[in-house]
Amino acid sequence: MEKITRMYLKARELGKRLSKGQTMTEYALILAAVAIVVFITYEVMGQDIGKLVTNIDSALTTT
Repeated sequence: MEKITRMYLKARELGKRLSKGQTMTEYALILAAVAIVVFITYEVMGQDIGKLVTNIDSALTTT
């Protein structure tokens, strides 16, 4: 019974160490997903944003 208890405690300790690394991996995946969304949004709306800025600039310079 003592051997089983020691094995359980070792497995529990290992699980705690692995969970810290898992959190860093999750943050990295979230960061990658946000970067992909920003890139796609810029690719889709990049020209529209440029036109909007140009229109605002010309409206401000003519006034």
